Amino acid sequence: MSHEIKIPSVGESITSATLGAWHKAEGEYVKAGEVILTIETDKITTELESDRSGVLHQLAAVGDELAIGAPVASIDESATPPADAAPAAAALAKEEAASAAKAAPTAESAAVKATPVARKMAEGEGIDLSRVSGTGTGGKITKADVLDAASSKSGEAAPAATTAATSEAKRTTRKKMSPLRRKIATHLVNAQQEAAILTTFNEVDMSAVMDLRKRLQDDFTARNGVKLGFMSFFIKAVVEALKSVPAVNARIEGDEIIENHFHDIGVAVGTEKGLIVPVIRDCDQKSFAQIEKDIVDYAAKARDGKLGLPDLQGGVFTITNGGIYGSLLSTPILNPPQSGILGMHSIQQRPVAVDGQVVIRPMMYLALSYDHRLVDGKEAVTFLVRVKQCIESPERMLLGA
Repeated sequence: MSHEIKIPSVGESITSATLGAWHKAEGEYVKAGEVILTIETDKITTELESDRSGVLHQLAAVGDELAIGAPVASIDESATPPADAAPAAAALAKEEAASAAKAAPTAESAAVKATPVARKMAEGEGIDLSRVSGTGTGGKITKADVLDAASSKSGEAAPAATTAATSEAKRTTRKKMSPLRRKIATHLVNAQQEAAILTTFNEVDMSAVMDLRKRLQDDFTARNGVKLGFMSFFIKAVVEALKSVPAVNARIEGDEIIENHFHDIGVAVGTEKGLIVPVIRDCDQKSFAQIEKDIVDYAAKARDGKLGLPDLQGGVFTITNGGIYGSLLSTPILNPPQSGILGMHSIQQRPVAVDGQVVIRPMMYLALSYDHRLVDGKEAVTFLVRVKQCIESPERMLLGA
């Protein structure tokens, strides 16, 4: 009896997912509860387990985009469990041996390590691979090696087009975009096309926040088990600014304006696979310690690939910190359907005028990108100035004043 495994629903707005990887081989016996594949969307990566025991039959290839509910594999429950623990290795070895025998022109050449393209080209040129020196990883023979051998065999220079292709192959690397990167690219292009994005800038003196952190850090860490970082100050400052300028805490939906009366703030986190934005809930009701703990938890989840779709949905505003990578100034792109995003940047010691005197202060540039269809310039500038005021007088946020 064969049982189909289908792509599960991973969110209301998601209609398809991409097959990211197979963890079990074709024809391998799997047990119920074992992870058999990974699927990716533009928001999350999740593993899919088999709910039955039996022999796996793959119905899609890595990189295929499948609709929600589409079959991706089947499990033959009538199959008998293997007597040993290595059926997959045996099947894989058999498949590799058959592939090598089919691709190689002679028994001697079959024993030589070469790429499939190199084998096919050698067969067409009548070249014995056992006489070719490989320059690839582990001595593997590549397409370029076969071309060089063909050139030497004929005693003539390779055609100009072939030479150019070989040279280009050595100078560049071509690889397919990952499913997540494709989704991110589409998402960002749509944001640019659908919203009227404008950016306003300001700078903020970080002296007060840095001094406050230095004074409170030891006690804060001892009490709460986490360090007091900069991000919690900016999240609290953004909450105060959203309360002062409600237009930024809204979004356009069709021909209607949806006003939000909650403060769920997204914090952009860079991962190996791309940028993701987990959302910290009810920031107006949380203490600095609670916000810092949420940030630490999300960072650990992102690092381990354990973020779920609920962790990424429902934010009303986003904060991104390019300063951790050394960025001095940038224009962040909106995270639709949100109407605003705040960009933080590197802290630099710069000369500034204070009370008629030139002094050196730790300064940070801030950038607010906003949807000009909904937020007017006056409101955007007012919002950013309010963030600046809160950061330069952080005691007010700590006291809730």
